[in-house]
Amino acid sequence: MSDPMRPRSSLRTAVVWDVLRDALDRRVKATGRESLDVLDTGGGSGNFAVPVARLGHRVTVVDPSPNALFALERRAAEAGVADRVRGVQGDARGLFDVVERGGYDAVLCHGVLEYVDDPAEGLGNAVAALRPEGVLSLLAAGLGGAVLARALAGHFTEARQALDDPHGRWGTGDPMPRRFTAEQLTELVAAAGLEVGAVHGVRVFADLVPGVLVDTEPGAMDALLKLEAAAAELPAFHAVATQLHVLGETRRAAEA
Repeated sequence: MSDPMRPRSSLRTAVVWDVLRDALDRRVKATGRESLDVLDTGGGSGNFAVPVARLGHRVTVVDPSPNALFALERRAAEAGVADRVRGVQGDARGLFDVVERGGYDAVLCHGVLEYVDDPAEGLGNAVAALRPEGVLSLLAAGLGGAVLARALAGHFTEARQALDDPHGRWGTGDPMPRRFTAEQLTELVAAAGLEVGAVHGVRVFADLVPGVLVDTEPGAMDALLKLEAAAAELPAFHAVATQLHVLGETRRAAEA
């Protein structure tokens, strides 16, 4: 199946999508079931939920925003997967008020830990939603990418502030409540009882390259996508990625 993301937005999602799709394929083979039950916490309007449903899986999206859930419903209908996508209003802290504990083959936790009061609690709930053999896709804002971006913009004091701040914030005007290093995320995943399967840097270059170059230079989009994919797995680039992706597996799934 081809990448379901639009070319421009694929610069931000391609690495995560490739890792997630491969993980779901492995779960399909391990379970012998063609369709998995997937939970997308904070899934919003369905940037990942709808493509996952297009693979044939059943997806439940939990999000606190009614507007996002309305957009999700419309997007799922337009994609012809409305029967495989269910949206419910809720958040990570009260997750089991709206979904089943231990009921999912895979859980997506994308852009959630930055906003919850207690990242360990939020991640713990996501993990508790997994079946004994399951996989977690965790995506969160990276500290290094923010520091680099502020420095390259000439905001050196803010870059230093982000580097020193315990939550990785560059100042009171920073819209991001919290950022992480790769080590912090893998420690959270391990503390939640999962095996760390893979770590990838996301948007290592995409946010730094001028958009006009990508849009007008022949072949630039494809070349940048390939560069992002090549750098994503290298630990040296995790420290400067805008986002970090960690794939976690339950121990029974890792052993399968």
